[in-house]
Amino acid sequence: MLRIDQETHDAIVAHAKRDHPDEACGVVTGPEGADRAERFVPMVNAASSPTFYEFDSTDLLNLYREMDDRGEEPVVVYHSHTATEAYPSRTDIALAQEPNAHYVLVGTREHGNSPGPVEFRSYRVVDGEVTEEEVLVVPTREEPRSQP
Repeated sequence: MLRIDQETHDAIVAHAKRDHPDEACGVVTGPEGADRAERFVPMVNAASSPTFYEFDSTDLLNLYREMDDRGEEPVVVYHSHTATEAYPSRTDIALAQEPNAHYVLVGTREHGNSPGPVEFRSYRVVDGEVTEEEVLVVPTREEPRSQP
């Protein structure tokens, strides 16, 4: 199950709507081994495409260096689908390289960047196997921000 605070959920949705009709992408980091999504990091879709996303290699390298320095790992890897169901494509599955991450897909096909609901779904992708998981959105104030 993905447990995510309301503020982070809303930031992911806002990013997906803002970048529509292109796919949006980003990462939510958290403490290594804690499975706790804490730091929202929107990224630029270097592909600038409505059907594909690609992290800029320099930005991604800088993010991984930053995570190493902070003792973090990617907890959520997200992107949007602008014209199809919020389900991992064959390309998404092939690119899923973080076995501990939650892969969130936001579907913006119905309302685009206009007001209205989106699909917000989470998956685990391990060795090419896709498993959908429940998403629990909790109030931001209840989500712990640090742990000793």
